[in-house]
Amino acid sequence: MAAVQLDLRRLEPGEAPRPADVAAAAEADAVRVRGPVAGLAAVLTVLHKAERTALVPVAWEPASDKASLALARDIGVGTGGPRELGLVRDDHGGVLLHHGRVEADGDGRRSLSRRLGLQAYHDDIKVADGEITRIDVRPDWRAVDTIAVTVMLLPLRPTRQTSGRALQLASDPARIVRDGVPYPRPVHRWTWYADDRVRWRLEP
Repeated sequence: MAAVQLDLRRLEPGEAPRPADVAAAAEADAVRVRGPVAGLAAVLTVLHKAERTALVPVAWEPASDKASLALARDIGVGTGGPRELGLVRDDHGGVLLHHGRVEADGDGRRSLSRRLGLQAYHDDIKVADGEITRIDVRPDWRAVDTIAVTVMLLPLRPTRQTSGRALQLASDPARIVRDGVPYPRPVHRWTWYADDRVRWRLEP
């Protein structure tokens, strides 16, 4: 199959593409994605499941939202030449490009008053053990195979920040948000990790 162009600009905030909308990426020789971070993440998920991330160059035309512009700046869209980038994965089959969040399960509205019982390790460092408000996770594009983790124990209090390869947690029912898209059900366990075995090809 030749190059495939995927126009995902109509995705609403918090919405992921339907599987049929990105399925063509699995057999493409090259892919151009237009749209938000969630669209790019969905395409990379398809390529990873097909074991083709290292083979298929991906060009991305980001949307105009804040997250898309920030990620485009971080990975150098529109600058330099083709390059290989790392991939942050999770143990539920997804990828993370810009921002992940762990918070108490609820009705979807953010509330810093909700608390979550949780134990979490970032590599071999215990970063949480007890009730917290939330955890934020971001791939560190300035480093290699690294994620930055911020733990908020209480609102308006200092946070704990660590850097490493993998975050593992066990918790009360938790709501997971990956690049703005909520995971469809509460979870009790979750892992995000920078997979040093996987690279994807960015065509800037």
